Amino acid sequence: MISYNVRNWPILSFLDPSFTLNVRMVAVFGTFGNEALIVTKDKMVYAVGYNSYGCLGISDNHDTLYPKEVKELCGMGIQTFAYGRRPHVLALTANGQVYSWGCNDWSKLNNDNCYEAYVSTAINSKPILVQTNLSEKFVLDIACGNSHCLALTNEGEVYAWGRNDAGQVGNGNKINQDVPVKVNFALANDRIVRIACGDSSSVAITENGEIYSWGDNGVGQLGVGNYEDRVYPCIVQGLILTKIEKVVCGYKHTMALSSKGILYVWGSNSYGQLGNGIDSNVAIPMKLLGMEKISDIAASPYNNISLAMGECKRVFMWGQCLGQCIKHPVLTYETSLHDACVRYAWPSVMHRPLVLDNTWEGNLIDDLKEAFDDPATSDLTIQVQEKAICVHKSILKIRCHYFRTMFQDHWIENNQNIIKHEQFSYDVYKAFLKYLYTDEIVLPPGNELELLHLADAYSEDQLKRRCIQMIKQEMTIMNVMFLYSTAVKYNEKELEECSFTFALSRMTSVVQTPNFAKLDETTVKNFIIKAAQAGAFKT
Repeated sequence: MISYNVRNWPILSFLDPSFTLNVRMVAVFGTFGNEALIVTKDKMVYAVGYNSYGCLGISDNHDTLYPKEVKELCGMGIQTFAYGRRPHVLALTANGQVYSWGCNDWSKLNNDNCYEAYVSTAINSKPILVQTNLSEKFVLDIACGNSHCLALTNEGEVYAWGRNDAGQVGNGNKINQDVPVKVNFALANDRIVRIACGDSSSVAITENGEIYSWGDNGVGQLGVGNYEDRVYPCIVQGLILTKIEKVVCGYKHTMALSSKGILYVWGSNSYGQLGNGIDSNVAIPMKLLGMEKISDIAASPYNNISLAMGECKRVFMWGQCLGQCIKHPVLTYETSLHDACVRYAWPSVMHRPLVLDNTWEGNLIDDLKEAFDDPATSDLTIQVQEKAICVHKSILKIRCHYFRTMFQDHWIENNQNIIKHEQFSYDVYKAFLKYLYTDEIVLPPGNELELLHLADAYSEDQLKRRCIQMIKQEMTIMNVMFLYSTAVKYNEKELEECSFTFALSRMTSVVQTPNFAKLDETTVKNFIIKAAQAGAFKT
């Protein structure tokens, strides 16, 4: 099935089936979707297609229908690619380094062949390391607009370079930037965790789910309430109380997905790409109504189509589709966003590289996942809220000290094949047991605190740390004082300090929330004293 999907892209239809079996990642890009980069399981990198401006990175300007090595990147452990419409390309290595090649107008490649404006001969036909200001940094992610680039470091910093006529570099002016410069997030109190580019705009999400935007705002694609360009990142006020987990950009429209699976849209609506049924552009985020809970979204600066995947793996599309303007989300027959891209978008470029594995080989992890809650192989049933969970004593003993103690010699196993448990809810206890099998946390939203209590009761320190990380990601102005009071009650020091720090930086808003009003007198008193000691009331 994976091989079929790869060959579904026209530029990849010439690939030998035996070659596709070794493909680990592929990226299709270009003005007509006729250029591709391929990474194989043995870390080799190949290119195929139309070699416009040397964008294949194969050190010449010749087109190729069959894979040709990108020698500079082979063995580098390429993690992802990013590509702009001119075209220019970035590659991110396993060592956090960035390479660039292709069209070099507007100095967007940051290498020795820099140009301040459009020059038809400004090309680099082989990957060159982007070093200036990034040589000591470890880059986690990359993004490209039409003629500008972003890089996100492991320190939560964003660097930008290239064309800057609309402020898309975010350095306070509109002068083109030939080397990466750090973007100044003057209002952000947290690390940046996600980045994306529109044609001439940029967006970023903080660790707390706040979204910032800058650059071209001619059709409201920044979501800041007007149509003026921004040369510095501005917080999107319309989503300030909403935790955003993912943001994507089309050519001139933006979509953001909240932690609750709600989709927000804004910007250009010339092709119905906002999905709201109207023709006018939108300068502030608006909730896209009538959609089921969304798990993933896709858009590309190459086109004006929008895609979303529902909770049940159903794919919806709207916007510019096969020459038509689709103004409301339409359910497709596709099962992945990539399949929908190749069928409905024009040009048919990938919204992000497709990472795949064509072979399935049974292994211990897969076997354990299959064994969980399998009555055919289990030797113990745990009943929670009158619902049965089928498990294996040996796995529980190996993975958990609590069960190791329970299943000591004096425990009469022959008469104890069923255990009834009432302390925690079914959803949380099942998630805990599945974690013991898979090391994964699959939990309905809103149950993180209860799972933290369970991890504390069972002395599962690693699980506690992961729960706290999940809770930190869900922390908002509205719920932070509830989390703080709960942390105090259960003596969870790390969560207490985290929620206190969060609340302290947003003191004025936090003290006006209902959860602050519900705090008991002792908790309020201790919080105020602690805030005062931290300098919150200095004049």
